[in-house]
Amino acid sequence: MKFKKIFFLILFTFFLSFTLMAQTVNGVVNVRKHNGVTEPMPYASIYWVEGKAVLESNDKGQFSFDRKKNDTLTLVATFVGHTRDTVLINKSQNKIEFLLRESSELEAARVITRQQGNYISKITPVKTEVISAAGLCKMACCNLAESFENSASVTVGYSDAITGARQIRLLGLSGIYTQMLDENRPVMRGISAPFGLSYVPGQWLESIQIAKGPSSVINGVEAITGQINLEHRKPTAEQPLFVNLFLSNTLRTEANIASSLQLNDRWSTVTLAHFSTDPANHDGNHDGFRDEPQSMQFNMSNRWLYFAENGMQIRFGIKALTDDRIAGQIDFDRNTERDADIWGSKIKNNSLNSYFKIGIPLSADNARNIAAVVDYSYHELKSFFGRKDYDGFQNSLFANLIFQNEMSEYHKYTLGVSGTYDNYNEHLKDWFWSGNTAATLDLFPGRIEKSIGAYGEYTYTNGEKASVVAGVRLDNNNIHGWLFAPRINLKYAFDEKLIFRALAGRGYRSTTLIPDNLGILSTGRKIEIPENLDIEDAWTYGANLTGYMPVGYSDASLSFDYFRTDFNRQVIVDQEYDLSKISIYNLDGRSFTNTYQVDLNLEPIERLSILTTFRYTDAKVTLKGQGLVEKPLTSKYKGVFNVQYATRMSKWTFDVTAQLNGPSRLPYFADGGGRSPVYGMLYAQVTRKLKDVDVYVGGENLTNYRQKHAILNAENPFSTGFNSTIIWGPLMGVKVYAGLRYTLWK
Repeated sequence: MKFKKIFFLILFTFFLSFTLMAQTVNGVVNVRKHNGVTEPMPYASIYWVEGKAVLESNDKGQFSFDRKKNDTLTLVATFVGHTRDTVLINKSQNKIEFLLRESSELEAARVITRQQGNYISKITPVKTEVISAAGLCKMACCNLAESFENSASVTVGYSDAITGARQIRLLGLSGIYTQMLDENRPVMRGISAPFGLSYVPGQWLESIQIAKGPSSVINGVEAITGQINLEHRKPTAEQPLFVNLFLSNTLRTEANIASSLQLNDRWSTVTLAHFSTDPANHDGNHDGFRDEPQSMQFNMSNRWLYFAENGMQIRFGIKALTDDRIAGQIDFDRNTERDADIWGSKIKNNSLNSYFKIGIPLSADNARNIAAVVDYSYHELKSFFGRKDYDGFQNSLFANLIFQNEMSEYHKYTLGVSGTYDNYNEHLKDWFWSGNTAATLDLFPGRIEKSIGAYGEYTYTNGEKASVVAGVRLDNNNIHGWLFAPRINLKYAFDEKLIFRALAGRGYRSTTLIPDNLGILSTGRKIEIPENLDIEDAWTYGANLTGYMPVGYSDASLSFDYFRTDFNRQVIVDQEYDLSKISIYNLDGRSFTNTYQVDLNLEPIERLSILTTFRYTDAKVTLKGQGLVEKPLTSKYKGVFNVQYATRMSKWTFDVTAQLNGPSRLPYFADGGGRSPVYGMLYAQVTRKLKDVDVYVGGENLTNYRQKHAILNAENPFSTGFNSTIIWGPLMGVKVYAGLRYTLWK
């Protein structure tokens, strides 16, 4: 508690020292569509010629900066595929407006502008790493799980060696502590979480924003280590048809289709469709088990936008998917009966999601507005793992009512109420050995959980110089009682080349034990689920310093991070205390992580970009019988080096990414404990741009490194010692692939 008080005191003192006298220029970037509709252009680039700086508009097309003493300033606004607009402003002006166009002239000769793949947003008070559409094309990025290979902030690995489920780690902790957002709606919660990363095709996305720390209070209390927000292709996009086809040497086949249509001045829609299959069996380590499951997935989404003349916006949509997986020993297939000789697994997921969002301006300039968000999700998971059975059904409802008032260009506040309803119906038929006798046990860990809360958030913005976002929310949970979550985010620019950010905040999450730890079903141990488990409760605080230097063709950026997460309460899933069972209990002691990271992004010559980043993690937890120890299976460090070169007009693009993955502590029952080895991985891709088609070929894990003996006691899968969860490295060897992207422009 003393550390937290000192940290808040430092932030408060730093805030009081802000210099608030700088003159500020405020502007907005708009775009005029072919149909004549004018609307804000989010995430446009604004180049300040005299200041040699690059700005970025926010999601409402707005931007601001501290003006210098020049008599005349030259600003240029651009966005990929649009005309650029140049504005000259004199010394007395402090408000400007850009208008970009998608003109008919571009149909014959489209403007090609290179977009940064990964960059740190300059405008957000929270350090936010943005993976743009260009970044998502650096590799195949078949789904969200494969979209973070160029980031050291986020580590992605397998949760076990059986199911193919992927999990992320942010700030050294499992992805269950990261709030996933779909255009600021909470997603991938509860039973839908284990395979959620595989259910977001990479080519459906426009960008990914990774914010470290609890961030805003508006979307609930569940963000502990960070928020990852997904921006999908928009109904207003200028691509009536986009097609992506993909095939790898493992016979993974994938097709994605996106179609954005503007029906009239008011209505527009985007339809997204996905199909993928892994039909082949692979056993590269010859342990008798598939390295990845055979699978088939169908996924479709339809999103609508209505834009009224008075500025009111209505957005709604629906998404449905089905996914079948066959895993386990090679001899097990779809028609195999379950018996004592062959260990197999079938996993069936079905999901339906719908949402409705409305925003209503209450003033002519939209300074005062009210918005409502309603989201409903249904998910069912039917599965068996050897002789263990698990069926889970989830009905979830999220609602959020938001009022926002921008009192001036400096001050804004947001008030709101939100609530969640989760109905989890779960049945686990556990199978295990009791002495020399096989035993079964029926468990029903489901629950109905309801939470409603109110929040307020104040934002102070002084152009690009300083900003403060301070929020607090109070929720009442029918199981865990009152939950109080304060959060603060500060940003201060010493000048346009040096930016400091700091944050602190509290987050909570309720544990859904089996989905959160699905891999434990692929063991021979008894699963022990106690009653009265705590809600998980943690503080995260940290700071970031980012500098921009005139190196090479454009400004290079150098960023330093430090973040710490301290748990007050945590649910521990312990495999080391008793080798006959999975021990689950409340934390009794300390649990924390310290994360240090440095990022360097530069363009030494035109069209050659280099990204290098390194992250070090110190994660410790108190376990029964051991005390405070290093958290198992948590990599100590990760380094990433990415280089991209594009020829003129981006006709050819070459991408190479190298990773260095550090060691992690192994449980003592896995090869006698110790540490996993340090290993490297290499990725490469070449893209050829034709008129409307991009053709690409590439390779993943070109070093052909894979974890040996990923499954313990694979030769005796029905024994207590059978375990598929001790995963620290890649399970598949070299993968080569080819694909194409076809875009039809309006």
